[in-house]
Amino acid sequence: MGGTAQKTKDIGPRPQSFNIERATVENVNYRSVAWSGRYLQVTLMSIPVGGDIGLEAHPETDQFLRLEAGKGRVQMGPAKDELAFVEEVSDGWCVLVPAGTWHNITNVGATPMQVYAVYAPAHHMPGKVQATAADAEADKNDAPATWSVQPILAPDKHG
Repeated sequence: MGGTAQKTKDIGPRPQSFNIERATVENVNYRSVAWSGRYLQVTLMSIPVGGDIGLEAHPETDQFLRLEAGKGRVQMGPAKDELAFVEEVSDGWCVLVPAGTWHNITNVGATPMQVYAVYAPAHHMPGKVQATAADAEADKNDAPATWSVQPILAPDKHG
């Protein structure tokens, strides 16, 4: 069914390799967790035209995002109403989000925006697939694995 969920299986903190560019471009789901380790997680995202990743801040998590297809507008800043960093990004661009930074990427192109994200530490349940942003928002069963190393301090913030 949805995208790469059947092709790229999250096997947990065991060695794995896959063609991340192809998996990202072929993913049709809002979010598909591709690999979960004790300290790091890789997710694939497909953002529809006009959609966005969702305004959020991860107080204890640095994040790396890379666009494999599409065009986006990145907004980042110290507060959800202070997003002074604005950049247009497209295929091949990466976005580096320091911990605690409010951020969002909006699809401003004519096709789905295909992105992969690397979180450190993990943020989602291993193998989790969410077809739409609404599914992700409603999902109350999306905690990282108990074997992942998590910060003790602040939870994520959403705009």
